[in-house]
Amino acid sequence: MAYTTTTNTSYGQRLGASFKGILGGVVMFIIGTILLFWNEGNFVKTKKAIEEAQGAAVSVSDVSQVDPALNGKLIHATAKADTQEVLTDELFGVSGVAIALKRSVEYYQFTEQSSTKTKEKIGGGKEEVTTYTYRKDWVGGPVDSGSFKDPEYQSSNKVLTRVEAKSQRASEVSFGAYRLPGFLISRISGDVPAQINLTDEQKAEWNKQLTSGTAAGEETTESISMIHVQSGNIVYLGKDPNNPQVGDVRVTLSKVMPGEVSIIAKVVGSTFEEFIASNGKSISYLKMGTVSAANMFESAHSANSTWTWILRIVGVLLVVFGLKSIFGIITTLAKVVPFVASIVGAGIGLVCWVLGGAWSLLIIALAWVTYRPMVGIPLLVIAVAGIVYLKMAASKKKALN
Repeated sequence: MAYTTTTNTSYGQRLGASFKGILGGVVMFIIGTILLFWNEGNFVKTKKAIEEAQGAAVSVSDVSQVDPALNGKLIHATAKADTQEVLTDELFGVSGVAIALKRSVEYYQFTEQSSTKTKEKIGGGKEEVTTYTYRKDWVGGPVDSGSFKDPEYQSSNKVLTRVEAKSQRASEVSFGAYRLPGFLISRISGDVPAQINLTDEQKAEWNKQLTSGTAAGEETTESISMIHVQSGNIVYLGKDPNNPQVGDVRVTLSKVMPGEVSIIAKVVGSTFEEFIASNGKSISYLKMGTVSAANMFESAHSANSTWTWILRIVGVLLVVFGLKSIFGIITTLAKVVPFVASIVGAGIGLVCWVLGGAWSLLIIALAWVTYRPMVGIPLLVIAVAGIVYLKMAASKKKALN
């Protein structure tokens, strides 16, 4: 059953919030501007570093022996990432040779969802009706139901037991005759199920622990099983895996086994370190399987471009929404008549998008003028032309009025 709350905000309160929003808008605008400029410089620096590494990398076909001649060189090679290290999760009876062993934990909990409908009022006030709904779901951690809005659900969540999520990695991983450093080991992926081998004693101990809080009148420790192993690598803590109850816990064990990897890194003795380009950028890569140097560098360029576009979008949005917050006071002033406020808001929004877009393009152009003049100057001309157009359009509109 849904639970609703109604909040009324006066015109004066909305004006106050809008004035506070100006400061937040200025901060967003500044952060967005800085991010846009930094992002373009970072793209160019990273691109140059990758190209420098690409020119310096030496492909090595055999790493079965340490070659002193390779010391200090950036190499590309493919070999088996191997280890003899035994990783153990004593809590759930998992033990074996692996590069990584992971324990992920989920709790069956009530979660809260909300949706809000806003009604504008004549005079500038507003009424917000928020509807809260609740559902059971598997989540990554216990949910504090005490913060739920509906009093009936505020004590709904409990946990049968708390289990810590855990991840461990082998410290000694070989790569032919070489040893992989931690920063490369951490990039080895390919999770597979880790077989759980709980002894009868361990199961009995878990069962005793989980049923120790059983309320009077419920089934006793002797007649109920509170631990179930599913699919070989999942431990279900609760009465019935097919009928989960709030508080039940699900633990999944996985591991990363030795396997073929391709790396690009700088040789230092019998191990590796990151290649430091002349501009200070660090370069090192690891891919699963046999991957050529050309494909690895192509992937690096692609990732650099993708992240640059993501941060560009983030920067533009920060600038635009920063402007919306700054000029939001104008829309708020018009809230006395909701219909008028809608028109004003649409106009302000359009102006903010156009102005924010032009400003963002200007900052990007200035960054490119700094880092790549041949590309930046045309962009700068386009950005300035856009701003001039906006100014002329505004002047023309004013003259017609």
